[in-house]
Amino acid sequence: MSDYTKYTKQEMQAYAIAKNIKENQIVIVGTGLPLIGASLAKRAICPSCHPIVESGLMDCAPVEVPRSVGDLRFMAHCAVQWPNIRFVGFEANEWLHDSDRMIAFIGGAQIDPYGNVNSTCIFGKGDYVKPATRFTGSGGANGIATYCNTIIMMQHQKRRFMDKVDYITSPGWMTGPGGREAAGLPGNRGPQMVVTDLGIMKFDEKTKRMYLAYYYPFSTPEMVVENTGFEIDVSRAQLMEGPGPEIIRMIREDIDPGQAFIKVPKENK
Repeated sequence: MSDYTKYTKQEMQAYAIAKNIKENQIVIVGTGLPLIGASLAKRAICPSCHPIVESGLMDCAPVEVPRSVGDLRFMAHCAVQWPNIRFVGFEANEWLHDSDRMIAFIGGAQIDPYGNVNSTCIFGKGDYVKPATRFTGSGGANGIATYCNTIIMMQHQKRRFMDKVDYITSPGWMTGPGGREAAGLPGNRGPQMVVTDLGIMKFDEKTKRMYLAYYYPFSTPEMVVENTGFEIDVSRAQLMEGPGPEIIRMIREDIDPGQAFIKVPKENK
């Protein structure tokens, strides 16, 4: 039987995701930790939120976590089964009506102080044409980051948190205040926070620069500074309490019983 009083870094991240989803919010998710966090929010924290996925399924409440956005488990308890084009149109409608009800999750390989994300390539000693590493690229992330408020998921490592990313796949606040408008992007949309395995970063209202808002019971502001490749303000950081045993039980037994996305080490079982 699992020890529900102990939790992993990934479970803390999933809990942090769930705590930052609001009532009646439309939540664009893919798979992995964002889906576990959204499922947890729907079940236990803000039942009125509405997870949606790019395959066209709306207001999803899967019994257990699907493996992909095309997984039939998504269809079992969703409100509407639309084709993909209707999902895209739904996003556009929310933006055109200047609604802040929608939040979307994206990830990447690199991020800079203003929330610009690279999920295209790592140059290394090369360039865009011949990079050291090439990834799958944008998918729908660029369009989402352009027109929706976002929460960015990252592992907190100095090589990922860079002063300047090699390539901007998904725009954040660009160069700071007025940066999005100068690039022809909506200025009233942008990254809201970065959820990592060490804490939650937010963006200053005036400077649009990232700062540490919350750290976890197993991390410290000093750890965040040590693992960030640019100067980051930690003066406003607060401790975020960890999840209770019932939340951990729900993640392990109800949401992800097969450990598809969160592996539970033997010492925590």
